[in-house]
Amino acid sequence: MRAAIGAAVLTAFAVISDVALCKQVDETVRNQRVIRGNVEKINRGDAKGAAADWAEDAQNFGHLAGRERIQRIREDITATFPDYHMEIVDMVAVGDVVVVRSKVTGTHRGVGRLSVNGGMLVGVPPTGKRFEIAHIHWYKLRGGKIVEQWATRDDLGMMQQLGLLPSSSAASTR
Repeated sequence: MRAAIGAAVLTAFAVISDVALCKQVDETVRNQRVIRGNVEKINRGDAKGAAADWAEDAQNFGHLAGRERIQRIREDITATFPDYHMEIVDMVAVGDVVVVRSKVTGTHRGVGRLSVNGGMLVGVPPTGKRFEIAHIHWYKLRGGKIVEQWATRDDLGMMQQLGLLPSSSAASTR
């Protein structure tokens, strides 16, 4: 009798564990889809659509951002780099966290108005030059919405490629 009860308990735990694992896998897949969709909207220049993927109380770099601020940031980046493109190179996701390594490109054709991209392009006339840099974005999602984002970007490399800062090779020849 004890053996039968023990087997039933173990079976119940296995079923519960399988259900929990399936829920985590479903959440992970959904969150990856949200981020892939967000990147697609960014690449189309759809600032409003990209902002809709964010929660109203979302944080960007530890600061309250919300959809309206995210939309303004996306609009400013698109105005500064009309051909802005983010290519997902690698994506790792577990549960509510999605991490993306990407290649980001664009051509400097507009004047930045907001302190984004390291804040170094505000009021800077367009150079017409193209950049290609690496980004790593760490997203946290809840209920299918982005609630937190942190990123590491090569802003210095971008500024060098745009001709706004000397390249490291130029600096080392002085």
